[in-house]
Amino acid sequence: MADLLSQPMLGGLTRRGLIERLGLVGGMGLMLAGMEAFGFGIASANAAPPALPGSGAGKKVIILGGGLAGLTSAYELSKAGYDCTILEARAFAGGRSQTARKGVSMTDLTGVTQTCDFDEGLYINHGPWRIPYHHRSTLHYVKTFGVPVEVFVNDNDASYLLFENGKGPLAGKPIRKGQVAADMRGHAAEILAKLANKGGLDDQIGAGDKEQFIAYLVGEGYLTKKDLAYVGTEGRGWDVAPGALMDPGPGKASTPYALTDLLHSNLWKTLASVSPWEQQRTMFQPVGGMDQIPKAFEKRIGNLIKYSTEVEKVTQDASGVTVLASGPGGQKTTYKADFCICAIPLSVLRSIDMPFSAKFADAVGSVAYAPVGKIGLQMKRRFWEEDDFIYGGHVYTDNPDINSFSFPSTGWLGDKGVILGYYQFGANAAKISALSPADRAKFAVEFGQKVFPQYAENYEKSFSVAWHLVKYNLGGWAEWDEDGRRDAYPILCEPEGRIYLAGEHMSYLTGWQAGAIESAWGQIAKLHKRAMAA
Repeated sequence: MADLLSQPMLGGLTRRGLIERLGLVGGMGLMLAGMEAFGFGIASANAAPPALPGSGAGKKVIILGGGLAGLTSAYELSKAGYDCTILEARAFAGGRSQTARKGVSMTDLTGVTQTCDFDEGLYINHGPWRIPYHHRSTLHYVKTFGVPVEVFVNDNDASYLLFENGKGPLAGKPIRKGQVAADMRGHAAEILAKLANKGGLDDQIGAGDKEQFIAYLVGEGYLTKKDLAYVGTEGRGWDVAPGALMDPGPGKASTPYALTDLLHSNLWKTLASVSPWEQQRTMFQPVGGMDQIPKAFEKRIGNLIKYSTEVEKVTQDASGVTVLASGPGGQKTTYKADFCICAIPLSVLRSIDMPFSAKFADAVGSVAYAPVGKIGLQMKRRFWEEDDFIYGGHVYTDNPDINSFSFPSTGWLGDKGVILGYYQFGANAAKISALSPADRAKFAVEFGQKVFPQYAENYEKSFSVAWHLVKYNLGGWAEWDEDGRRDAYPILCEPEGRIYLAGEHMSYLTGWQAGAIESAWGQIAKLHKRAMAA
């Protein structure tokens, strides 16, 4: 890789030099996108499951947890001839890959039960809800199983930003994101172009490149060619939209915001929230809900799953693994296998009687899990589309109890829709989760009303989840710190006797379905190699 990165491109700039400059201009996200473009990306490490040559016939594997890591393990190993059984504590598979639609119920650790009552055809993905293009492992199964997908609009210049803690005339007002983006780009381009024109960048840009660089800035910032000034662009919107005949005629482009007002408002901080890396402007989602992916697995290996079966104790010796589990009605059953893949979140695993060494148990206990909250709000009218012409995307705020709220990327131009009313993390998610479901909805609606006057009058019903209060998850995803990655992660990547750990926590893609899938791919490859050598 080093040799390829050092080779000069057109104009004498090396790939390494370009990637470094991308990092300076656009941060890590743009730098990684550049690496991806040159084929050096560190996106999903694999595009297809590992080859498992030979046959696992005659060998049994017990899989703990029917999330995507467990489903992937069972699907691939069973194809290779292994006798697989999945023990899943819930009455359905998929783990956090869930979709709330009419009839779906959830009881949290406080004893509160919610049953989704959205209208038929409406839903909210209260777990994972989007798939980046470079998560090739997730898309591998989407394509293999023929799961229909549609575009997920992850960024929308027509949407609003609302920052209440800024200063100046833009603070506390809903402002179109595209206007902020256009104006910040235009003002910055004007400053750079004028500075370069006066020789202020001569130590950075060669004489032969100055003219081309200024030409780039004129196009990038929509500057006037004569005096290099940013006076706005029709792309930021219109004060009077163009139309037919003489009235309104050609229209009138909108007036830019002053740079100082933008800077004091803090609205510019949101412009880095969507990067070319994990947060592209357009992504994918399964048609009908994210649970269509685990349902596709179930169609193929559902006969291997023991539902409503909770693991109580695991033991192992030199010849195999034994699992004691409590099934429907509390019936105790013992399962024996040659190997075990444990895809239970570490937050839950540490409360189960497992045959781990002190070193391994300490590593399991060292990982924190993120408190995460989401709420779906059914609206009787798609006012964001009808009145404000917003189709998908997010409203970003500086209120950490809301963080952002988002519009559905499905059901375009329909009658009703479900808005993701907040997406919170950490202490803020924990705080809001202490409210009743009705009060969570009230809180979300009251904030949304600050952006859209139509919000409250259109709200009908809600469904919310606090993942740290979900019994079989106890958090949204694993949060590794630097010490944990260095000391605990390498330990957990290796088997403990005949037990292999898998799940999003066993990846560098925590919080993503690809992390769960690829961790399974890695562990089944290790298991199969060992089984074939026995």
